[in-house]
Amino acid sequence: MKKLSIALILTGITLSCNRMNTSATIGEDNPLLAEFQTPYDAPPFDLIKNEHYKPAILEAIREQEVEIEAITAIKDAPTFDNTIVALENSGSLLNRITTIFGNLNSANTNDTLQALAQELAPELSKHNDDIYLNEKLFARVKKIWDTQVSLKLNPEQAKLLEKKYKAFVRSGANLDAKQKERLRAINSELSVLSLKFGDNVLAENNAYQLVIDNKKDLAGLPEEVVQAAADDAKAAQKNGKWVFTLQNASVMPFLQYADNRELRKKIWTAYQNRGNNGNEFDNRTNVVHLANLRSEKARLLGYTSHADYVLEERMAKNPANVYELLDKLWKPALEKAKAEETDIKKMMAADGISGEVQPYDWRYYTEKIRKERYDLDEQEIKPYFSLDNVRNGIFLVTKNLYGLQFRELKDVPKYHEDVTVWEVTEQDGKHVGILYMDFFPRASKKGGAWMTSYRKEKITNGTRVAPIISIVCNFSKPTAGNPALLTFDETSTFFHEFGHALHGLLSNVTYESLSGTSVPTDFVELPSQIMENWAAEPEVLKMYAKHYKTGEVIPDALIQKLQESATFDQGFATVEYLAASYLDLNYHSLMQPLTQNVIPFEEEAMKRLGLPPSIIPRYRSTYYNHIFNGGYSAGYYSYIWSGVLDTDAFDAFKQKSLFDPATAKSFRINILQNGGTRDAQEMYKAFRGAEPSIEPLLRKRGLESSKVAK
Repeated sequence: MKKLSIALILTGITLSCNRMNTSATIGEDNPLLAEFQTPYDAPPFDLIKNEHYKPAILEAIREQEVEIEAITAIKDAPTFDNTIVALENSGSLLNRITTIFGNLNSANTNDTLQALAQELAPELSKHNDDIYLNEKLFARVKKIWDTQVSLKLNPEQAKLLEKKYKAFVRSGANLDAKQKERLRAINSELSVLSLKFGDNVLAENNAYQLVIDNKKDLAGLPEEVVQAAADDAKAAQKNGKWVFTLQNASVMPFLQYADNRELRKKIWTAYQNRGNNGNEFDNRTNVVHLANLRSEKARLLGYTSHADYVLEERMAKNPANVYELLDKLWKPALEKAKAEETDIKKMMAADGISGEVQPYDWRYYTEKIRKERYDLDEQEIKPYFSLDNVRNGIFLVTKNLYGLQFRELKDVPKYHEDVTVWEVTEQDGKHVGILYMDFFPRASKKGGAWMTSYRKEKITNGTRVAPIISIVCNFSKPTAGNPALLTFDETSTFFHEFGHALHGLLSNVTYESLSGTSVPTDFVELPSQIMENWAAEPEVLKMYAKHYKTGEVIPDALIQKLQESATFDQGFATVEYLAASYLDLNYHSLMQPLTQNVIPFEEEAMKRLGLPPSIIPRYRSTYYNHIFNGGYSAGYYSYIWSGVLDTDAFDAFKQKSLFDPATAKSFRINILQNGGTRDAQEMYKAFRGAEPSIEPLLRKRGLESSKVAK
């Protein structure tokens, strides 16, 4: 699964607001407070400096305070327009600024931005609480909620009203004064702890280097991996040496290919102990505080646990339904993983290595088994997946499905030289939106891959305001003489994030807070994960997988090997993912405060599951950014929940053709352009005509349905 961020998460909250004008005099010396004089109203990254953020955010908070006060001061009876729409439209300036700030704090941060984020988090948390704990404002919203039957709202208006009303209730509007005061304190502390957790993970990633000065220790590593390590060494002023880091594009190839078992163990130990080193970046205490504060907040709001609180607004509805899905998959996945482990152990024995399979052995021997069993070497594949070819392939797939066209823009400001900017248009040239793409790792960027927005789509006065979307990844960088060559996993990640981008770009709704990816997290992965399916289809591979040197289309024999190995190592992949999903729920189903160290807590949870020592959860507690610094607390299961949807949805295409116009149109209308204006289950059934089946997912992962728990 891929890490991604689908919304600005600066303080654990998102303010749903629209952009409004601010006077030119206020923003005369601060580009964040002025109207953007840029192509497509893109952020003026070239003008924005660190010192602009704090005064701009504080000014924008004051502006929204005035807007909220104006709503509560209205003497007329509450109406949908004078209260709900007015609330929706408030805070547009604040939303614009914090969106830019939050995105850059993830994609191109520095010490100043990180310190500023922690300084401003309590202020933003207080401002959010001031809105949702405002008794006069809630009274107006509740009056409309209670009389909605007589208002004859259209479906989108009804959904917006529901979202606003529930936001107040779920933010504590019905609590007494003492409870509200405690809630404010919890929210303030959570906002800082979450940021601190993520900053610590980034610092741990950046602090570690495996420096190799003996060429013999590079045995087994592909030439391009060696060259990348030499480039990293040069950048670190260690000429003549090789540096490997904890960035996935560096550590994973090392674990996959390096013959030196002791060095694999060394870098793996550093990788899995991030945030657990007893230094200033240790996250163990932060995890305890985050879990306990979330649990306390949920109970304060009347819920049994944080998971119950979160899942009430998800497709899953409650923890029992999540556990039911995970339990169905755990047994067959574990059986498959144990069979894979047996194969690894046999190959280790042939190499003269006794004892149990260790986590730092898995990827190394899996690669050897893949080559032996399928005659498939990932290094044989990569030359066909240059970054440019994969990008062009995605553009072509998207054109064939939805008629979209892409044109690179050179006159739009960028926040880093690695970024490219694209205009997206319909087939007839009509403007759809702007897309930023940022692909390579750097010290200023958090790990993983995600999609976000700088401006969400909305309709104002009958005119569609086009979205500005961004995808951020950490792919293998170009090396001397060679372009960036992607692994097939990185290729799938690119398709995945592009699916999220399409969800944001093709949105066509009235209200910004219902736009694009503003859907439950266990539904938001459907548009992204369905795109991954096209990446591996033979028909599509021949469209884009071309040798970067010769232009030769990927041979049929190589495609066949990819197809035959599609379910290879899926036991491991599914088990490590499910283990992380269970761990997430373990933390967020707590009904009593967590008092023990998180490492024993995690180990005991994995022991109860029966997780083999050769596999660890995809994310261990102390670097689990998805749930402690992202929007996926009690929600990491979402990828597998959406996996049921995406494989079933892709079957709709397969039953006709990969680019069937009617099916693509239905998916665009019922899923991509609807945002959160309808119930997720209803949207899916409108597309598919039925409830999703789990069988396509089982086939894709090579898990026999006869072994699935009933």
